[in-house]
Amino acid sequence: MGIYTRTGDKGMTGLIGARVSKDHLRVEAYGTTDELNSFIGKAMSELPEQLFGDLLEDLEEIQHELFDCGGDLANVTEKRENKLSPISIERLEKRIDELTEEAPELERFILPGGTDPAATLHIARTVARRAERQVVRLMNDEEPVPETSLQYINRLSDYLFAAARIANFRLGRTDVEYARSAKVFRNTKRKEKKGETD
Repeated sequence: MGIYTRTGDKGMTGLIGARVSKDHLRVEAYGTTDELNSFIGKAMSELPEQLFGDLLEDLEEIQHELFDCGGDLANVTEKRENKLSPISIERLEKRIDELTEEAPELERFILPGGTDPAATLHIARTVARRAERQVVRLMNDEEPVPETSLQYINRLSDYLFAAARIANFRLGRTDVEYARSAKVFRNTKRKEKKGETD
């Protein structure tokens, strides 16, 4: 099979069930999930396996799930079956909780950066937010969008934030707090230790 097909030379591309302009909102949405997947791959190449076996396992699964998500967004057939499962969202939530528990307590906004893998994970986080905005625009344009796609991308950006903090923490780098930030995060760990709950 050849890499090039020439079918897109006039600015059109194929969805599952239709052909549209390459600047269609739907193409922007699933194309951004592909961009996000690439940054995740870069982050994986920067994470030492001996310290980050768990994150590497997470991120490889996320790469597969992003392919599923992109496929779901590209599918406009009437009887489509979505590949991305709510179980994937639940798994991300569990991992976010675990990574947040491991990381130092957070009270203020932090600057993206630190170690190389943390910086790349922060880039991936912002690309995830862009993908989320594009999916919302697609929904607002009354295009059919799987609910799981939006939920997954939203949760994934939170996971990538938590993973970026863990990358710095395990590599001995302290997150840099935004100098003019007020205290915006509740200190939930300290509350739990004192037996305080909401």
